[in-house]
Amino acid sequence: MSRTIPFHFVDVFAVAPLTGNSLAVVDGGGELALELMQNIAREFNQSETTFVLPATRPDADWKLRSFTPKGVEVFGAGGHNTLGAWWWLAAAGRLELGDGPTRFHQQIGDLVYPLAIWQSQGKLEKIIMRQEAPVAGRQLSNLGALATALGLNAEEIAADVVPCQVVSTGAAHLLVPIRDRQAVDRISPDAKQLFDLLNEVGGEGCYVFSLDPLQPGTTAYARFFNPTVGISEDPATGTAAGPLAAHLVAHGLAQPGVIKVEQGTTLGRTSIIEVGVDAGSVSVSGRGIVVASGAFSI
Repeated sequence: MSRTIPFHFVDVFAVAPLTGNSLAVVDGGGELALELMQNIAREFNQSETTFVLPATRPDADWKLRSFTPKGVEVFGAGGHNTLGAWWWLAAAGRLELGDGPTRFHQQIGDLVYPLAIWQSQGKLEKIIMRQEAPVAGRQLSNLGALATALGLNAEEIAADVVPCQVVSTGAAHLLVPIRDRQAVDRISPDAKQLFDLLNEVGGEGCYVFSLDPLQPGTTAYARFFNPTVGISEDPATGTAAGPLAAHLVAHGLAQPGVIKVEQGTTLGRTSIIEVGVDAGSVSVSGRGIVVASGAFSI
């Protein structure tokens, strides 16, 4: 006998419908086996699919599990996969919200992370998610190999401005400064070469950025590539924007406070990710738009 399971699509960090990073949210999957969750994620073929599940820890309100199309489970808070799931929960009336911030806790793996949902006069405004304290990892010094992997010339990598370095606020990504926005747009990575470089320095994904953004009020213009989990390019990546903002503050290229990152423009899905950096604390905030709902039978 088949079972019907509802799903929803949320455009996260979006400036309008059909922009931002599209997320599939599956409701009521608490009894699904791991392999079936992975197969559902493969069916949706989104950069990530998130399952909203009952929490198994008493200090959490909901548990989230997210998978890439290749079945890789994604951990850490403050990415589009978690923010979008909470936006759907709020929009669907599954949460008790008052005006101003209402605080919740989400379980991801065995860890619990805080978040706040802001509402004004009954209208959802934004979700703020705390990430882990920034940890700086290895620097990548072989700029020639990196440039080749990205399809650029070595002089287009601005390692003299800020190091090419792995930084984590829950997920470790290699941050690569690029001279200008035009060079960022020209990047066409060789997935195998980039995969090898990321493994060498202990990075999951590669976040390339320039400091001449297109959108007013933003600090950086970025693209994200993650061959280690089978994502060719992601239009909005909160788990990379958090490390980038902390990296810029640590090197004096941005002031503590709210830092806005533009991403996804090259893909035609412009996203704005807001990152708060203050005394070693990093949080990511953003909005979502529920653009589709449906159900499938298994």
